[in-house]
Amino acid sequence: MTEPRYAWVIVGAAFFSLAIIFGVSYSFAAFFESFAAEFAAERADISWIFGICGLTYFVLGAAAGVLTDRFGPRIVCGSGMVLIAAGLWWTSLAKALPTIYLSYGLMVGLGIALVYTPAISSVQPWFSARRGLAAGIASSGVGAGTLVVPMLIAALLADQPWRYTMRELAVGVLFAGLFTTFWLKRPPPLAQSGNQIRPGLSLREALTGKPFWWLYLGTVLAAPTMFIPFSHLSPAARDLGIDQAQSVGLVGIIGIGSLIGRFGVGSLADRIGRIPALCWMQLSMGCAFVTWALGASYLGLVFFALWFGLSYGGIVALLPAICMDLFGARSISGILGTLYSGAALGNLLGPVLAGAVFDRTQSYQPVIWSCLGLSAVATLTSLRLRRFDGNPY
Repeated sequence: MTEPRYAWVIVGAAFFSLAIIFGVSYSFAAFFESFAAEFAAERADISWIFGICGLTYFVLGAAAGVLTDRFGPRIVCGSGMVLIAAGLWWTSLAKALPTIYLSYGLMVGLGIALVYTPAISSVQPWFSARRGLAAGIASSGVGAGTLVVPMLIAALLADQPWRYTMRELAVGVLFAGLFTTFWLKRPPPLAQSGNQIRPGLSLREALTGKPFWWLYLGTVLAAPTMFIPFSHLSPAARDLGIDQAQSVGLVGIIGIGSLIGRFGVGSLADRIGRIPALCWMQLSMGCAFVTWALGASYLGLVFFALWFGLSYGGIVALLPAICMDLFGARSISGILGTLYSGAALGNLLGPVLAGAVFDRTQSYQPVIWSCLGLSAVATLTSLRLRRFDGNPY
């Protein structure tokens, strides 16, 4: 079966949209020290910014998905880019930390919500035979943004105040974001590109079945493990005496691993099965934390960042394709957005609790071993999905 040419334009638009929004989200690591110094705050206090942002875009992703099913991805995603740019500009004017909770945490988070689920879910209905590959390429935008944008921000921060850098980021998001999201659109009515994709389940129908809730539980359990490194790996490196550029660079290395995972795992899963691949990636992500526990050097943290990034990237690439396999195209945006809401609590509390544990113990060891345990339980939960593999709606 052959996908139309424009299907790959959608993949490219989704790739760059995700690169922009997660480049912004994970640039938090580059601003971490600036925020802490400016507002004389502890790590748990600063971590609330990242947590609120993630909570917002994961919780509101379901609503964004429903809006996309009704109005299409172009309008919804374009609106999200405008909100992100406005939130970043507001952050540059902040005089107190609570303002940044609202501007970067809430407003930028709302903007990301309006882009994330609509952009990634817009890819699935255009593909059938190469759905895993397409999802992997599109979602690798997250890895590309994680690699490039924090490193760029770190370079800018070396030469100018953080407020100027924040404003430049806002302008870049506005223009690049609106250009990128212009290309997103629904597939032609008949096709879904001639691939004979079945209509699938409504959101309500999907929520009444066991497959969704096993997938949801696995997402909830994996979430703290997935987001703690983005907030705390860079500060952990600073504790070892590693300079600011190299410490922030670890987030970029996660992005490199994520790119490898999204391309490699997405393509491999088309052959071995997406649900088995998800189980392996859940297990791999937990095992990666052993290297952080033992890594008392920059090289050890680099190895952890690559391994973790590969596993994390593989999981994120697989979830949209698994949703399409299990539930069909009918309400894919709403279903995927609802699934992502399962990551909200982990994204909020994971980094915040990790910061609180460090502030109390001056060590990340309890956090690291807790992440490994959560990944093990998430793997066992994902294994329950294998009974539904090959038996979609």
